[in-house]
Amino acid sequence: MVDEDAPLRPRSLYAASKTAQEHYALAWSEASGGSVVALRYHNVYGPGMPRDTPYSGVAAIFRSAVEKGKPPKVFEDGGQMRDFVHVDDVAAANLAAVHLGEADRDGFTAVNVCSGRPISILQVATAICDARGGSMSPAITGHYRSGDVRHIVADPARAARVLGFRAAVDPGEGLREFAFAPLR
Repeated sequence: MVDEDAPLRPRSLYAASKTAQEHYALAWSEASGGSVVALRYHNVYGPGMPRDTPYSGVAAIFRSAVEKGKPPKVFEDGGQMRDFVHVDDVAAANLAAVHLGEADRDGFTAVNVCSGRPISILQVATAICDARGGSMSPAITGHYRSGDVRHIVADPARAARVLGFRAAVDPGEGLREFAFAPLR
């Protein structure tokens, strides 16, 4: 599991932009004496996600494919492990950060917003296919995408300690519900 103190090594422009945002927040905190809680969202999914955009997340991309009657395309061998967190849990983490008392704030603190429960990309695609009737299976492409890491599952311990936050939605159950949730 990856904790918040692991070295930041962005492998894409998107990841570099997130790292830069944290550095801006850290610089502001140190310069002003203010406090920042940086919430590091992992693979967010749930109702209201955008469909068919590069920024919608893999779960929504799989979901959109299945809705169109196409098998979801899974890169590599599907064994890549990720940490999926439901949007309801993300909302709860945000509220916990907003309501963190001044006495509990200490300069800059990064916090993983995650479930801490590993699930493979193939399991995500399969869960969505199965929930929608199981008439199709994911298509494993064997292709690799530049910048993708093989596995990343976050450590939820600091979120529990600092924010009192623990993800409540199990990814397996949440993904089955997500198979029918409204998208935008």
